[in-house]
Amino acid sequence: MTNKARYFSGVTAALALVTCITSAFADGNLNWRAWTGDLFDIAKQEKKLVILDLEAVWCHWCHVMEEETYGDANVKAILAKHFVTVRVDQDANPDISNRYGDWGWPATIIFASDGTELAKLRGYIPPLRMASLLNAFVKDPTPGPSALSVPDVKPAPSIYLSKAQRTLLQGNYAAVYDKTNGGWGNVQKFIHSDSMDHALKMAAGGDAGAAAMAQETLDAALNLIDREWGGVYQYSDQADWKSPHYEKIMSFQTQYLRQYSFAYSLWKKPAYRTAADDIYRYLTELLLSPEGGFYTSQDADLNRTVDGKEFYALKDAARRKLKAMPRIDKNIYARENGWAISGLVAYYNATGRDDALKKALDAARWTLKHRGLKGGGFKHGARDRGGPYLGDNLAMAQAALDLYFATGGRKWLQLAAGTADFIMSAFKDEAAGFLTAKTSAASALGKPVRQIEENIQLARFANILQRTHGAEKYRKMAAHVMRYLASPDLTKQRRFLIGVVLADDELSVEPAHITIVGHKDDPRAQALHAAARAYPAMYKRVDWWDKREGPLTNPDVQYPEMDRAAAFACANRICSPPVFEPGDLAAKVKRMLKIRTTRIAGE
Repeated sequence: MTNKARYFSGVTAALALVTCITSAFADGNLNWRAWTGDLFDIAKQEKKLVILDLEAVWCHWCHVMEEETYGDANVKAILAKHFVTVRVDQDANPDISNRYGDWGWPATIIFASDGTELAKLRGYIPPLRMASLLNAFVKDPTPGPSALSVPDVKPAPSIYLSKAQRTLLQGNYAAVYDKTNGGWGNVQKFIHSDSMDHALKMAAGGDAGAAAMAQETLDAALNLIDREWGGVYQYSDQADWKSPHYEKIMSFQTQYLRQYSFAYSLWKKPAYRTAADDIYRYLTELLLSPEGGFYTSQDADLNRTVDGKEFYALKDAARRKLKAMPRIDKNIYARENGWAISGLVAYYNATGRDDALKKALDAARWTLKHRGLKGGGFKHGARDRGGPYLGDNLAMAQAALDLYFATGGRKWLQLAAGTADFIMSAFKDEAAGFLTAKTSAASALGKPVRQIEENIQLARFANILQRTHGAEKYRKMAAHVMRYLASPDLTKQRRFLIGVVLADDELSVEPAHITIVGHKDDPRAQALHAAARAYPAMYKRVDWWDKREGPLTNPDVQYPEMDRAAAFACANRICSPPVFEPGDLAAKVKRMLKIRTTRIAGE
């Protein structure tokens, strides 16, 4: 049987083979195992294949597949006889999740007993098709087309994109924009994070076309917000944004909170403030633990009989009358808390709500106490199977830097730098880029993974950290990431890589730089700092020099001692005259941004 034929083999043959299997298997429950290091040794001993069901607590189609597909007698019979069955929660296992994230949830991976991937399958698989696929691999355990290896990515000769690469990636960005409905992509509708960041960045710089794309998408995505309890649903399966899948996942809550907050700072549109308020309300009322850390997600469905579409159509009173709600995953992970902190800080910067900053600080302290590791790093959860993982350390390092910009507290800058040092020691790939985990999921799976989105965020973080902290090692860290991201082998792989352009832009030019000079207990300095925080620049450094604390960590600009609080907008180590009134700061920053020197594309 050919690889192609395996995927389209008839159901009749599958059912014929099923009838030959002992019926005792059909009535039993599957013996789902956790992922362990001896998994493939067991498979060899038992002369079985391995199937990995990679699911999520919040995933609607995972529940459907559990009930309909894995509850099917024929499927259970084949699995019991021929497969070692493994089930993994993708939120709890970032190394496995990042390896197979492109296949969505549920993801179904089939292995030979030596760990060779035979198939990687995306989404819900109905029982008859699953039985057919399983039997095909039992008969012919050779890799199918979905298991083709990903081409190796050789380090780029330059840390910058070439002019041709930028043209390609920017062209892809424009090509995938849905001019009819808004958003990037035409299948599942959600706000693609890096695409929106790029649009907001360009809009803040005066690009009218980017502003139109950003606002059209933000307006459409309002359909994904739960107006009763707050929070944002995962995506719409229809192009008009009006057919939500009702999972509420931390990554989406914090991304949308950050971007709606920024958009509100930029345009002062009331609908964007309301959207941010609704997401903040959900985060702090339903996902915040009593101890101060944040939970992970909320299920799409109330139970097996009441799905999300039925439940979330109800008004608040009707929901409460049921005396139940979709299940919340109460695991508390460092990564999700880092995301939450950054989202809350963005909301605080845009709105000035002190309660948002307090909750961000509480979450940071909780995560430091309960998830911190010796050496400056962070573990993922209370009981990790593997790790540590890059995602947790990157999210917490970014959160610490965001808290420094929001408070001026130098301990947060020190934490960001210490966690960056841990990342360099634990996750660096010697060739280029950084690995998703210190140890791979299992040695049988081969080379550890470099996850593209994590590396994009790491390049951007390491660059702004160097600009703020001053240590050249962080510039070298960002450059090491860019030799992976700027590789032609990578930039030709995907259409959604505008984040690489963002990273390239930021390595090429100084951030908007605002420094407050004044005592931190001086109300005038506090008002200037609030204006600096609220200034809508996607790429921004904010320092607060209180001379009682000694020199700034990065004294790259010398500021005069003032007899009253003042702000300075700087570029190329040249600063504006002192600004004494918060309302005057934005104009000075905008003027200074025009004199920044920028690398010519392709240099």
